[in-house]
Amino acid sequence: MTHANVLLQQAESQCHTRGVRFTPIRRRVLELIARHGGGLKAYDLLDKLSTEHAAARPPTVYRALEFLIEQGLVHRIESQNAYVACACPEHAHGFQLLICRQCGYVEELHLDEISDQLAALAQRQGFNVERQTIELQGLCQRCQPHEES
Repeated sequence: MTHANVLLQQAESQCHTRGVRFTPIRRRVLELIARHGGGLKAYDLLDKLSTEHAAARPPTVYRALEFLIEQGLVHRIESQNAYVACACPEHAHGFQLLICRQCGYVEELHLDEISDQLAALAQRQGFNVERQTIELQGLCQRCQPHEES
């Protein structure tokens, strides 16, 4: 079973448990994002969806993305205005993203201690954190130049 299929099954189960509707459009948007591997922009999603559903419009895609983000199934890559499937949708804490600037590969980390420390520091400053985005950009192992011996 592919990683995308596992994520779709987890999403269906999670939505059922929470009593929210996992409509065919929401499912398809998640599937497209999960199969893409890297960040996928909303208009790229719209292009793919419109070939399958003539009625697909920007609000359709943005509503589906909003739902998927609220359910913790998708993350928004702020620096690229793109979306990536959450590798661990059952994980309720903060996350960090490693983003390869060359191939677009995205890896999700769950270093809760970092998220917790930042939230605690902000709170000591009297700041209420509503959303935390940590993106690290660089080169993945495949894209790094390898020295020959």
